[in-house]
Amino acid sequence: MGPYFANGIDDLVGEALAGFAKAHGGIVDWDASDGFVRALHPAPTRRVGLVSGGGSGHEPLHAGYVGAGMLDAACPGRIFASPHNRQIFAASRAVAREDGVLHLVKNYTGDKINFGIAAERLAREGIPCERVLIDDDFASESAEVATGRRGTGATVLVEKILGAAADTGMGLAELVALGNDLVSRCRSLAVASAAHTAPTTGQPAFDLPAGDIEYGVGIHGERARRTLGRMPLHELVAEMTGTLARALSLASGSRVVVLVNGLGAVTRLELYAVLNEVTALLDRDGTVIERSLVGDFVTALDMRGFSLTLLAADDPTLKLFDAPAATPAWT
Repeated sequence: MGPYFANGIDDLVGEALAGFAKAHGGIVDWDASDGFVRALHPAPTRRVGLVSGGGSGHEPLHAGYVGAGMLDAACPGRIFASPHNRQIFAASRAVAREDGVLHLVKNYTGDKINFGIAAERLAREGIPCERVLIDDDFASESAEVATGRRGTGATVLVEKILGAAADTGMGLAELVALGNDLVSRCRSLAVASAAHTAPTTGQPAFDLPAGDIEYGVGIHGERARRTLGRMPLHELVAEMTGTLARALSLASGSRVVVLVNGLGAVTRLELYAVLNEVTALLDRDGTVIERSLVGDFVTALDMRGFSLTLLAADDPTLKLFDAPAATPAWT
């Protein structure tokens, strides 16, 4: 069984989701037979249902962002595995509105395949369905990665902003256009000093010498292309911030939302220190930090690492970001 507290690793996801629904019974409902979490009180102004999903082990993503102002439904898969297309189809059919349903999909092969099959099944029933593909991970921007950039921290920001937009009554085509624009303005980068513990073996997913840092690690434990030696935090964050700023072509006067995200085993003490370094660097370059978030938003079980996400912002984006939401994980 290894280090995880569970009756059995194969039972952990279902039992955790049952407990999650009990803890947040006024906000969400867990449909155990069809395998999705559904919002109990979505805005009646919505014309489009928002559905996301992905492997478990990234909590609070995605179920934690189901509720008023964000997702209508989320489909959790097994640990680090895509949800099945039947889950996605059932969830989408349950929350579709008069203008259809929008899938918010992280750029991983299994997610794309299963959301795609569900979309085909919805089309056969006459339910309009479109997709926003989230691909913010700068480290996987390489010809060596067949699927291209992966979807990581930006997912939370996209879910929040599109949720607020959907509450205004925005239609399906408008939401797709906004979502694609948001994704183009967002980049992330993750580092780790230790791998997560593999549930099946109880051992670290990869070995890393003490003091070394995997620079560009993936949220499923994918090894980075670079391993760095020990360095002070200000040097590490400067490297990350500079990389993301160049990727987004930020200049003096640019406005951003900053997300400092723990990958599971990093303390808040460290995460706030990271934000302090990011703030100093962006201030020095004349970049305006409009909003900042610090905490565990997209984890990788107990990986000892963090990710940094920058979203180039404007007034309409910030207005939607600030709109109220009531989900288990959004505060």
